[in-house]
Amino acid sequence: MEEIFFSRGVKEIISIDSLKKRLKERPLRIKYGVDPTRPDIHLGHAVGLWKLKELQDAGHTIIFLIGDYTTKIGDPSGRNVTRPILSDEEIKANAKTYFDQVGLILDVEKTEIRFNSEWFHKMSFSDLLQLAGKFTVAQIIEREDFDKRLKAGSDIGFHELLYPLMQAYDSIALKADVEFGGSDQKFNLLAGRDLQRKMCEQPQEIFMVELLVGLDGKTKMSKSSDNYISISEDARSMYGKVMSIPDPIIIDYYRLCTEISEVEIMKKQKQLESGENPKNVKMNLAFEIAKRYHGDKEAKKAEEEFIKVFSEKELPSDIPQVSLEYGNYELPLLLTNLQAVTSNSEARRLIEQGGIKLDGLRLTDPKQVISIRRGSLIQVGRRKFYRIK
Repeated sequence: MEEIFFSRGVKEIISIDSLKKRLKERPLRIKYGVDPTRPDIHLGHAVGLWKLKELQDAGHTIIFLIGDYTTKIGDPSGRNVTRPILSDEEIKANAKTYFDQVGLILDVEKTEIRFNSEWFHKMSFSDLLQLAGKFTVAQIIEREDFDKRLKAGSDIGFHELLYPLMQAYDSIALKADVEFGGSDQKFNLLAGRDLQRKMCEQPQEIFMVELLVGLDGKTKMSKSSDNYISISEDARSMYGKVMSIPDPIIIDYYRLCTEISEVEIMKKQKQLESGENPKNVKMNLAFEIAKRYHGDKEAKKAEEEFIKVFSEKELPSDIPQVSLEYGNYELPLLLTNLQAVTSNSEARRLIEQGGIKLDGLRLTDPKQVISIRRGSLIQVGRRKFYRIK
């Protein structure tokens, strides 16, 4: 592997010398786990997935682990509250979408796709007790996430203490040589390494990628924060969302989300420092990201559409026509019926932020009842338009 593979977008590798040596010795089993809390894989996940593709192309086995069982707990990493527990139906529905999405980056035919319910579903209470005995309470409680919550007086569900144990056991079940994850996953990744050592197995190497900041410019890109860009979004939506990121994180997106060389990225940084309009640099960024997932032709169309709608203040050329029963609707209900949002809370937030328009009129009251008729034009945010049939 080229040296840039071990540096660009990489937060930490434990241990890098051992990993480099093992990569040369034989094909390795490399684990990457995702909990299907939402139906989308986003650009933050893709930072690691593109690294995995390079390893797959080099002949190593990539294990894409869907944590359908750990999702029942919810990863406490970076959380200040307990995650809501999803139903089996919700988990199954979300997991189904992952196969097509991971195929946008990895060769699915060469990827080992697994579910951790394979082993946890069979585990008895006695097995769980034996696993729990491998860790101490102090060892789990000392993690930063739990420590902060305890000091803040926030509850910690007992089931959350089991999450790092379960993720660690995944590495045992899969015979993982390497585990990939974000830098916020360090505690869980180290737990797997520790458990392997205690069970007299060679400890896995840990490969942590940098966290991509979300659209809000404040917190990491995540599904639970609704500040993400799905890798399966159409080119226009992807392009438009990239254009909405705050200017200070433009260069980070170039480094983590594009294939542009470090030399070219330095040129972009100098352009910004010399007073270049950030919008121009960001348009090139949006084009490069859209091209990576949809090709040059679709990226150009997305760019043309963006210029038409946002620079020239015109309506999109192909507004989707949707069927909806005419009549009166409360705004949040209208948005969920259009499937423009994933929840009532998201709908209310968009409305209060002034992100909803009906026939050009901005609506800001979540309790407002509006009348829908044939030809009504609803705009959701800056990029979504719906015309009622």
